[in-house]
Amino acid sequence: MASGTERGTEVAGGPAACYQELSRFPTVTRAALGATTGAQTFLLYTECSRPDLPRRRLLRFSRHYSLQRTGSARLAARRAALSAEIHHQLLSQDSPTGQHRAVLSRCPRQGHELLEVWGSGGRSHSVDLTALGKHGEVYTEGPFSCLAWSRSETRLLYVAEKSRPKPRSPCPWDVPGAGRLAEEDEDEEGEQFVYREDWGEALSTRSVPVLCVLDLEGSSLLVLEGIPGHLSPGQALWSPDDRGVVFVGWWHEPFRLGLRACSNRRSGIFHLDLASGRCELLSAEHSAACSPRLSPDGRRLLYLEGDVGGPHRQCLRLCMLTWQTRQTVTVLDVVQEPTEAFAGLYAEVLPPRCWAADSRRAVVGTPQRSRMDLLLVDTETATVTNLTAGSPEGCWELLTLQWDLLVATCSAPNRPPSLVVAVLPPAGQELPLCWVPVEDTPTVPGVTWKTLTIQPPCGGQTPATHGTQAFQALLLSPPDGTAPHPLVVCPHGGPHAVFDARWRPSMAALCQLGFAVLLVNYRGSLGFGQASIRSLLSRVGEQDVADTQVRGTGLGADGGVCWEDTDGGRMLTFGCWHLGAPRVQLAVEQALCSEPLDPHRLALLAGSHGAFIALHLLAREPQRYRACALRSPVSNLPALLGTSDIPDWRYVSLGLPYSFERVPRAEEVATMLLRSPIAQAARMQTPVLLCVGARDRRVSPTQALELYRVLRARGVPARLLWYPEGGHALAGVETEADVFGNCARWFLQHLGQPRRDRTGQHSP
Repeated sequence: MASGTERGTEVAGGPAACYQELSRFPTVTRAALGATTGAQTFLLYTECSRPDLPRRRLLRFSRHYSLQRTGSARLAARRAALSAEIHHQLLSQDSPTGQHRAVLSRCPRQGHELLEVWGSGGRSHSVDLTALGKHGEVYTEGPFSCLAWSRSETRLLYVAEKSRPKPRSPCPWDVPGAGRLAEEDEDEEGEQFVYREDWGEALSTRSVPVLCVLDLEGSSLLVLEGIPGHLSPGQALWSPDDRGVVFVGWWHEPFRLGLRACSNRRSGIFHLDLASGRCELLSAEHSAACSPRLSPDGRRLLYLEGDVGGPHRQCLRLCMLTWQTRQTVTVLDVVQEPTEAFAGLYAEVLPPRCWAADSRRAVVGTPQRSRMDLLLVDTETATVTNLTAGSPEGCWELLTLQWDLLVATCSAPNRPPSLVVAVLPPAGQELPLCWVPVEDTPTVPGVTWKTLTIQPPCGGQTPATHGTQAFQALLLSPPDGTAPHPLVVCPHGGPHAVFDARWRPSMAALCQLGFAVLLVNYRGSLGFGQASIRSLLSRVGEQDVADTQVRGTGLGADGGVCWEDTDGGRMLTFGCWHLGAPRVQLAVEQALCSEPLDPHRLALLAGSHGAFIALHLLAREPQRYRACALRSPVSNLPALLGTSDIPDWRYVSLGLPYSFERVPRAEEVATMLLRSPIAQAARMQTPVLLCVGARDRRVSPTQALELYRVLRARGVPARLLWYPEGGHALAGVETEADVFGNCARWFLQHLGQPRRDRTGQHSP
């Protein structure tokens, strides 16, 4: 992969050193519990990962712990074994009793996929799936993947690519009519270059998924039939009696649309009876349903459901089906306007094990404004209890819930993820919940954070129903002794996503380099209600940009804007600031008004739709920012119609209806172009760094190339980094490190290198 890293010696404490130091904290990706005799001692198995920058790879390893119940709601935890590196493993899943573990791995020599079963006595089964040749590659990640044990622990269920004939290699001596022994050979050769659809960004090798069952007792592998041809199956699990499978089926006719980060695709929860081959739809006919989770007693099936079309991510319903009667109820409905107690469900998936032992309560993780909280849902009373509200950590993620033991991670912008456990008390007694640290990570010095709540002013040109909705921003700051800090402003991508208050090594590294960082959750972000999400439709390029700007009309008697600051759970009301210009950035000016920030050293850092917003800001405030670094930027909306895997969003975002057979009209293309930053490129003066992946299926990298050429032709300093193997997210250990290093150096170059005072701290 070509690197955009500038050659030269990295100074001590520079971008590369900071990033490498802060990337060493591991992330827990999976956890499983096993009970011992007496059910008072539990074994906790975790899988972790972290970047190994010197070797340019992701280091994966396991950790083992022992949990001891010392009372009805108390636990003691200790490390039970040394960490061990995980080699070649693609998937793993423990059986319901915890006595067996299924592991899918790839043989490093032949590249074959092996499915093995391990227990206390060692390896009991090993099957070379590739050698059997009944299907293609197993799906190991993404929305389709699963690895599910039957309740009898004798069969395994997973998803793989449908097997297709290998294309014949053309022989140089083949001539028409020679060697044609059968008409079938001609048909097979004619299929070699037929276009096969895939599921878009990050799913380019996923085309036709099939459900597969490995019978451990009979040592047989079966590709299930009976699934309607218009469906692509995934997220499968066994029915309560092991006689059928429950799965999510996505409609893929007349053609596939991008599925990654898109919970609005038509899909349903289905049951396939293995004996009769009958396939039954369990969820609503025209909906987007996913993430089925069966209760421990097998009587209830919990799943998420949303509307088809519209915003790609939105507030979802929590539905529950009673297995015997097939009756469905909505446990939690879509929340239009959030309350202090509950802001709605926005999770893409439910935790793999989310049910309490009573088969009545469930725990889910979801954004709640700018936090990621764990919510306990009583499915009988339809009540919600926030288990983590008010905690100093801003991001909680549930790993597993077994035998009423909660295993989770928590983090904050200045604290890497910590592994914690808790005992779930009986119904009605859940609070306060006592979390016990298993692997406790201290806060990182040199980084502080707070949540800013911004209330847009009334009046002006924006309708009151949309113009007065509050939004939030997270402010990360270096120590006050180094003030005033240059400020890096970051609107998130999506646009329907959210900056929750989690640990982000790159943002913490910017703080340690002397920058403050403002993460803006403009209206349309997840976690603030469905009305906020839908308020952005038809207003893309206007409302999302305006949320960082204020018109000088309708601001109240004193011409100011009131705002609040959330710091450590306290709500502080500050005074109003006056506008010195017709339009200024609301979120930015709020931070500049109250924090030790340098108003003359501002920069923009964003990706995808966030980069779309940033480019609009560069055109509207050409003198305001001194540097801008963008990843996978959206700059030309009409150009995306024929290149993006989500063409529907290009219409929906502008309030235009979409249908599969639709072709763009001249007036619609004109509207899209007028909303595009490229149309305002003549006003841009800020130096711009562009980082793109050549394999981006969501936003074509030619967008950045077009913008780069326009800026260079107009004399604007511009630099383009082109990553040949990169996708839209520019993911990967080496790519992520290289992108951060170049962005940080771009800011230091154009905003000025912070000096160090006598105490060794940064100073302006």
